[in-house]
Amino acid sequence: MGENREPRIGDKLRTLREQRGLSLRALADKCGLAFNTISRIEHNDSSPTVATLNVLANALDVPISAFFEDAYGRDIIVVKRGQGVRSSSSGVVMESLGVGLYDQKTDPFLVTVEPGAGSHQNPIAHVGEEFVHCLEGRLTYLIGHEKIELEPGDSLLFDATQPHCFCNRTQAPARFLIVFYGVDSRHSLARHHPR
Repeated sequence: MGENREPRIGDKLRTLREQRGLSLRALADKCGLAFNTISRIEHNDSSPTVATLNVLANALDVPISAFFEDAYGRDIIVVKRGQGVRSSSSGVVMESLGVGLYDQKTDPFLVTVEPGAGSHQNPIAHVGEEFVHCLEGRLTYLIGHEKIELEPGDSLLFDATQPHCFCNRTQAPARFLIVFYGVDSRHSLARHHPR
């Protein structure tokens, strides 16, 4: 198995903020997060949830995948097993499986959800489509008013403009592949998806 690289999301956040000429205070005011929260993330003292990354991505007008990328603008991306950049918080681990293509429209992630964890506290809706494939364990997706139970081998594809969230209601971890597809790279679905 490849060496696991710790994410440096704070470094990416600082770079993106500075590229836009925003101070920490200005970004905090723009996105509604506490100044101290953003500062701790930038200093890599705190691992943000996907909900927090979503808020920051929206304020910076970038996809969530921008926090995981090494470089943009290649024709072929290879991510060796276990070497995708990861972010973890509140019992959910997201591992980027590929980012960096020119005009990238898909954002693939491997997601591990511990028992009781998920995005059920923050249902969201966003432009585009979402594909989910359950690899291990069981996962509950709520889309609009519909509850869908996924087991290993089950897949789900839906219009993500419907409010949706997921959670692991079992006593064992669940792992699934999630692919966000957006209209264009500026509207990549991953930028809108909280955990």
